[in-house]
Amino acid sequence: MTTTTTATPPPSAARRATRSKAGPPARPRPESDCGERGLLGRYLDPEGDDRQVVAVPGARGSVLVVDRDADTHGDWRLVAHLAADEPPENAAIVCEHYLRDTVGHWCRSVTVDDLQAVPFGEAEEQDPDPEAEAIPSSTALTDRQGRMYRLELCSTGMSIPQLRWHRRSPAAARSEPVIMREVIASLESYEPVRTITSRALALHRADPKVSTSMLRTEQARVERSEIVLNRGLRRAALAAAATQELSMSEIAMRCGKIRCDPRGKASGGETSWLARRLGLAPEGGGGTPTPWIHTDVLALIARCGLGISPREVELG
Repeated sequence: MTTTTTATPPPSAARRATRSKAGPPARPRPESDCGERGLLGRYLDPEGDDRQVVAVPGARGSVLVVDRDADTHGDWRLVAHLAADEPPENAAIVCEHYLRDTVGHWCRSVTVDDLQAVPFGEAEEQDPDPEAEAIPSSTALTDRQGRMYRLELCSTGMSIPQLRWHRRSPAAARSEPVIMREVIASLESYEPVRTITSRALALHRADPKVSTSMLRTEQARVERSEIVLNRGLRRAALAAAATQELSMSEIAMRCGKIRCDPRGKASGGETSWLARRLGLAPEGGGGTPTPWIHTDVLALIARCGLGISPREVELG
């Protein structure tokens, strides 16, 4: 396989690649073919056409990892769009992961917007908008239980109030502070929680009258965590069961989770394990299913159980 590194792609790089199905596994070309500027790797597609994966400069220092026709340099397909602050070697890591994908390539056509956009730019801390609303925010988010979430200032015994996410139940007289991760879990979505948080932190970045240290810590933990939402994986598993007649037992067996009878004979897949990982059943002793799953387990179920790329079910 032709790559410039043997490192394992980090979760952040995996989350940022957007793909759509484009065929079976590729056959990589010899490393001697990869001497062109920006060239990360080459392969032959199922039709025998020579294709290459290249790093292309994007907006504001970002880098697009593109799969294109090696002869015409046309038919651009977006493998990943990396932010300017990512290490240069991440492009090679993404390429390696792309070429070694055993279930086929997953990408989409490059658009003009891709060349002009800044990846994750909406979540970056930009200079405060002079017309932006102050905190407490009027933006309220509601979960399935009817509970409302909003950024508010609260007094914690410090000399200045603290900016935190708050939750208010329908029957409650007042709100209570909750961590950012709990808001995401209740909504089963990173957005718009992440964007609202980033904009509020930018707005109060130099405000001596508001403490944002705890909220910044919570935001950093969310961004670094390898525990991610399982909603996308759950939808893919249920869709496979409905359209491909793929049972939960078969999915679990493909993941190596086998249920045995008292005699030690295999009797099917461990569906209870799969249901807990997908957020369909609560953990042992728990009252409600968890919305979280470790990225390694997500990758196992996606690749082995469903035969798809983890990128297709990871929520950005």
